[in-house]
Amino acid sequence: MLLTPLLTAAIETLLNYLLFRDRSLKAARTRLAGKVLRVELRELSSPLTFVFSEQKIDVLGQWDGDADCTVTSTLSVLQKLRDRQQLSPLMRSGELIVEGDISVVQQLVALFDLAEWEPAELLAPYVGDIAAQGVTQAFASGLRLVKNGLKRQQNYVAQTLTEEWKLAPGALEVVWFNDEVSALARELDALDKRFNKLEDTP
Repeated sequence: MLLTPLLTAAIETLLNYLLFRDRSLKAARTRLAGKVLRVELRELSSPLTFVFSEQKIDVLGQWDGDADCTVTSTLSVLQKLRDRQQLSPLMRSGELIVEGDISVVQQLVALFDLAEWEPAELLAPYVGDIAAQGVTQAFASGLRLVKNGLKRQQNYVAQTLTEEWKLAPGALEVVWFNDEVSALARELDALDKRFNKLEDTP
């Protein structure tokens, strides 16, 4: 898969920046040192392997060794794990399948929960505080437009396919499509709330 090196490099750079720049996270990072996590996402044709050390995380598209823990899920479900309270409900519902040492996932989720995810904070070192705030506000406005557009288009597309074009999909396909659009709308709504919170911050 040609995109794998680019994808793994981008994920690796982002995670190392988020999780290794803050000294206060050192204790949480140390608990993961020496562990290997394999993540199988339904959106990707091959798994991603996360190899943790005290200094960094390596993200690999190919790994021949054993993993301490294997997680099978979807990208939208993994995004929910930024809230550690979601781990158990997602496992019970079957949306997140964990095999092996569950403490690896628990410790990683705890680390994500402690990390700073605010977009303005991440951009500020590169473009300055004022520009970072402007970019996040502009992005928030764009998200609102996309979210509102999705809500309007969901019913329109369904009606066009079934009534005008007579290309009615099966019942399961309709349910899947609606679930995917609703999940995306929920994710955009969550991002929108985060950006609104940023905009209200003096």
